Amino acid sequence: MKKSDLLEPIAGNGLLHRRLFLKSSVAAMGAAGLQFITAKVATAAPLEVPAWMQTPGTGMSGYGARSRHEEHIQRSFGSLPGTVGVGSSRTPLEHLEGIITPGALHFERHHNGIPDIAPLEHQLLIHGLVDRPLMFDLESLTRYPMVSRIHFLECSGNSGANNAPKPPQLPASSIHGLVSCSEWTGVPLAVLLDEAGVQSEGSWILAEGSDAAAMSRSIPMAKVRDDAIVAIYQNGEHLRPANGYPMRLFLPGWEGNMSVKWLRRIQVTSGPTMTKDETSKYSDLMPDGRSKLFTFPMEVKSLITSPSGTNAMQGAGLYQLSGIAWSGLGRIRRVEVSADDGRTWAEAALTDPVLPRAFTRFRLPWRWDGGPAVLQSRAIDETGAVQPTRTVLLGERGVNYRYHYNAIQSWAVSETGEVSNVYS
Repeated sequence: MKKSDLLEPIAGNGLLHRRLFLKSSVAAMGAAGLQFITAKVATAAPLEVPAWMQTPGTGMSGYGARSRHEEHIQRSFGSLPGTVGVGSSRTPLEHLEGIITPGALHFERHHNGIPDIAPLEHQLLIHGLVDRPLMFDLESLTRYPMVSRIHFLECSGNSGANNAPKPPQLPASSIHGLVSCSEWTGVPLAVLLDEAGVQSEGSWILAEGSDAAAMSRSIPMAKVRDDAIVAIYQNGEHLRPANGYPMRLFLPGWEGNMSVKWLRRIQVTSGPTMTKDETSKYSDLMPDGRSKLFTFPMEVKSLITSPSGTNAMQGAGLYQLSGIAWSGLGRIRRVEVSADDGRTWAEAALTDPVLPRAFTRFRLPWRWDGGPAVLQSRAIDETGAVQPTRTVLLGERGVNYRYHYNAIQSWAVSETGEVSNVYS
């Protein structure tokens, strides 16, 4: 392909070839005189010496802080009326890049507040259908071989705001921010269960947390044997209290509430326990009145984060469309982007690394002509699963299916550059 061909639209409304954002083709942009809308022409005059170069800077500290100029980047959060700890906080996806979510901006979902657990007093019990019940404290866990894995964690209620009859006019984070991606480090749960000696009829476990709600979920042994870990570190440091300190269960790719925080008990059982948290909650109501239980994996999904809802674009020109894609079933194989409400599609560039059950960052150059546009992305994972449209998803599940919303998100761009949430 000629460099000049990269500058020709490959899909409707100005989408350019993804190769412009691949390392081998970046030079083509400069060679063709292609400039981004924010580029400034430099002058030959010497640079001015700013104020912060004229006096010594501040001293060091024991725990680093971000720039005061970034303090406006916050999670949105709220509790149910009459409570202080029953609710959620949402990751500001539209302000982040790459695939790793800072621990302080990781989303949270709480059912009865954040317990203040003394690590020396906390223990994890493994019992039930085992040859010998065992107790583990934090110190003893650190003696076992640990693994580190980068995975997303998503609340099954994420994106549920788009079930509403009218599209909510909110930032991307307020609609889709119950998802984050971290490096999780801990001990494979299968190692601990092998030491306890799982009996032949032990085909499930019950995991219970130490919060005041005693959050608990049933998990099939096959998932435990596959990739479950007892996590004690997140992004290189001990778990934060809101994310499960001193230890939590982590189940890659499965709905977030199953990765039970403040883990205190693992009971090996012969079948699901049918707890309150998997019957009265986290069950999926179907149009015929029946409910689905144990719909564990979070399905293939993507989201354009820049630009996104309530943003404002600064005039016609060349822009970088950026977003994230993820799937609980494996790696992202492909992400396609449309600027004309799904009539035509262009393949986006995937930024390495592309990992299983983790965020994958995608990018695509877009030459906006200043006219109306509807931006969309759709992801395809390595199983061949394709992210559905909202019409298809709701047609299959109905409007009362509260969880596992993974439909294509549509962002409308007006002639004035305002970005809004629309249903297509």
